[in-house]
Amino acid sequence: MMALAMKKYKPTDATTNPSLILAAASMPQYQSLIDKAVEYGKQAGKTEEERLSATMDRVFVLTEEERLSATMDRVFVLTEEERLSATMDRVFVLTEEERLSATMDRVFVLFGKEILNIVPGRVSIEVDARLSFDKKASIAKARKFISMFEKEGISKERILIKLASTWEGIEAARELEQEHGIHCNLTLLFSFAQAVACAEAGVTLISPFVGRILDWYVANTDKKKYEPREDPGVVSVTKIYNYYKKFGYKTVVMGASFRNTGEITALAGCDLLTISPKLLEELSNGTDKLTTQLSEAIAKKQDLDKIDMDESTFRWMLNEDQMATDKLSEGIRKFAADAVKLEGMLSAKLK
Repeated sequence: MMALAMKKYKPTDATTNPSLILAAASMPQYQSLIDKAVEYGKQAGKTEEERLSATMDRVFVLTEEERLSATMDRVFVLTEEERLSATMDRVFVLTEEERLSATMDRVFVLFGKEILNIVPGRVSIEVDARLSFDKKASIAKARKFISMFEKEGISKERILIKLASTWEGIEAARELEQEHGIHCNLTLLFSFAQAVACAEAGVTLISPFVGRILDWYVANTDKKKYEPREDPGVVSVTKIYNYYKKFGYKTVVMGASFRNTGEITALAGCDLLTISPKLLEELSNGTDKLTTQLSEAIAKKQDLDKIDMDESTFRWMLNEDQMATDKLSEGIRKFAADAVKLEGMLSAKLK
């Protein structure tokens, strides 16, 4: 279904997330990709270069506990054969957790590769939502994804690393962009504060959500219906777009998470929009002519003040936005839960 829809509508780029991968992993047509990932996990090892690196690390990097253990080991003399065996065991034996992690990563890479065989542009690959508050681990996971794609002959220019728009995620993206030339897509973005922080970090692209913002207002206020231009999600993305264009930020605004075609038409002119096959079908069958709603010329005329964003300002502004706080935490939990479900599926196959 995913591949057929992309071939039919010919999008420039495509995106993935744990929920989409979990759904696809249950479809018969994608079982070959899952099987390949599982086989990779079962055979997971290291290259000769990595084996050498691991051996050198064992020689030079010891914890205090290992130093104490090594001291105790001096009491007992090992033969050369025993030393070699211990070294080889350390290089080749992966824990179940490491093997499962390698399999999960492989699933995302294989699905990403499949998508890139169809779309001419880029695919977004999402870092595990459970790392949303760990800058260092997010950077490590992103770099691992890029390395895995490059081994498949896919340039990092065709990959966008998706990170949740937490402070830690945004700072991870800043470092990935500036120090490693890795392009990032900041997702689960529901507030103006998140958007400003992303722009100042110099990220390649943001995915501000539209429909999920509408969902919150429908569930938590008395108003249940909105005209497209009054839709809270549309208002949010419009403000972000205008701010970026007025102050010359290069970060691309890609509206996401739509509930109806009215939201899409109200954002015509936005840099990019990520639209589901169902809504693309509705748009293609419609007769209404699209007219530009967002443009740089319009944005330049907006009365907006520039904000200097630091961590304390970010956290305070996000804290004061109940909708954004609720939806960000909910989104992280949802993606994390689906990642756990996918792990459970893969773990059963690895045994």
